[in-house]
Amino acid sequence: MREAFGTLPDGAAVERLTISGGGLSARILTWGAVLQDLRLDGHDAPLVLGFAQFAPYLEMSPHFGAVAGRCANRVRGGPLELDGRGFELDRNFLGRHCLHGGSLGTGKLPWRVEEHGADRVVLGISLPDGHMGFPGKFEARVVYAAEPDGTLDIRMQASADAATLCSLAHHSYFNLDGAETIGEHLLGVEAQSYLPVDDELIPTGEIRPVAGTRFDFRAPARVAQARPVDHNYCLSRERVAIRPVARLSSPASGVTMECRTTEPGLQVYDGAKIDIDEPGLAGRAMRAHAGIALEPQGWPDAIHHAGFPQSVLRPGEIYRQHTQYAFRRD
Repeated sequence: MREAFGTLPDGAAVERLTISGGGLSARILTWGAVLQDLRLDGHDAPLVLGFAQFAPYLEMSPHFGAVAGRCANRVRGGPLELDGRGFELDRNFLGRHCLHGGSLGTGKLPWRVEEHGADRVVLGISLPDGHMGFPGKFEARVVYAAEPDGTLDIRMQASADAATLCSLAHHSYFNLDGAETIGEHLLGVEAQSYLPVDDELIPTGEIRPVAGTRFDFRAPARVAQARPVDHNYCLSRERVAIRPVARLSSPASGVTMECRTTEPGLQVYDGAKIDIDEPGLAGRAMRAHAGIALEPQGWPDAIHHAGFPQSVLRPGEIYRQHTQYAFRRD
């Protein structure tokens, strides 16, 4: 299904595209490549946070379901030096840092529909050189597919005509039982270490073991044990073949989600700052911890830390990410 969903301030139409397969039904917007709704057969509640109408996405969405980029997460300060050239990034976080590619990153812009079938949709976007301060004309594509065994498959690729930063991230907030908070969900993360952050959520440069900390989810534990958490878990030092990296489950509903990805990092955010009066898909206001984001991506602010795996994309290279969220209900 392909239908009108809303209108941008400039009058451009926003469409919603539905795909289904493998027991899943997903609705994707042409704005932000947003996963607006996700349902699992046999489970009544939505699996992600979102809005039933478009207007709240423009006014109050904390990147619900968006594809964040061209460089997801935080980049410290505005000035950026890359290959000896200086740039000034958009400072849309606390007026001091760049977040998710700037105030008009890929998660807050219209995408074009390149393909739409019963179980698959392909969206593309082009950003000009200098957009949000980043160098290089940037081309990106995301493919959403509903695959067997309750798997939402997400493939992203990008290229640029000049050296730039590139780290895309799917930014859905998951809630697997429809409760007001996800504190009782059980989370497991296949990571031995994480990145501590300062008071402005910028990595300090330290890579710290999770052992003995509230961030240790090597054995499944209640999400509430880590409150608040908005940190990168260090999965690897480079992009690798897709593998399981995290598992989220709700004892109340019996729904389990496995996250698989090629990416070296997983940002875990427990939604501590959600405070939205507008009813969400579940029909009520959304408050702190209403959902949890598990965002595969590069390590944040890597450009300022020589010891981190870097997220620099150069001409002639193709950025490729493969991420899956696989659901089942016991």
